[in-house]
Amino acid sequence: MTTKNDANRYVGRLAPSPTGLLHLGHAATFWAAYERAREYSGRLLLRNEDLDPQRSKVEFVEAMVEDLAWLGIEWEPPMVSQSERVGLYRAAFERLLEVGFVYPCRCSRKDLARMMHAPHEDVDDEPVYDGRCRPAGEALSRSLVPEMNYRFRVSDGEVVRFVDGNVGAQNFTAGVDFGDFLVWRKDELPSYQLACVVDDAAMGITEVVRGADLLKSTARQILLQRALGLPGVDYFHTRLMVDEHGVRLAKRHDALAIRTLREHGLSREDVLAMPG
Repeated sequence: MTTKNDANRYVGRLAPSPTGLLHLGHAATFWAAYERAREYSGRLLLRNEDLDPQRSKVEFVEAMVEDLAWLGIEWEPPMVSQSERVGLYRAAFERLLEVGFVYPCRCSRKDLARMMHAPHEDVDDEPVYDGRCRPAGEALSRSLVPEMNYRFRVSDGEVVRFVDGNVGAQNFTAGVDFGDFLVWRKDELPSYQLACVVDDAAMGITEVVRGADLLKSTARQILLQRALGLPGVDYFHTRLMVDEHGVRLAKRHDALAIRTLREHGLSREDVLAMPG
């Protein structure tokens, strides 16, 4: 793992998804990423996470680039778009299949909805899978079943530990905090977890700065890194920003979109100084 003291090797990234306008929470997290890269005289890259074909819009890509520039956040071109890298994700998925880490899942959206339960914290997170499609025994088939979702099989009871640069030591237990998770979808697209891991490695990322709602995702991604033989990275999870009701900011909070705040006459300094 890269040490951040080696200024010439630090590589960070911004990874927005173009499914809506960037909001105040994004501004805080992306500014933190920018400051971290500047602190270590490193590079900051931009990744357009546009793998959701129904919700990703070109106008949101244009808006996020404009908003980042308005905030004064500088990144090193060119921008990488995930929709142009599906071949890389497919190769990684096939590697997981080849070495026996994944299995096909026949659960429908309706089935998965039934498994949803109230989360322990106010964050969006993949529910712990109940193992309905998990094969019996330890050995997993390495033959591809077409038009099927695929899950990564975790080792129940395994504790994934890492030290976060902002919130400190973390540990999550497979089968308790998270279960077998989706890596490949039957519509021939990767899950967020797989695409993120593959891209971070391909782009040479050494530190991931993102919101604390993705702490459990970090545990899943560490398991994928190990399974694929990819280098580990450092993590820095920022606190979540909430509205006046204590609800985590999301793209539905149009009133707190950077674009809206700009139109109301706020300056960059005003926006960056706003409390969460």
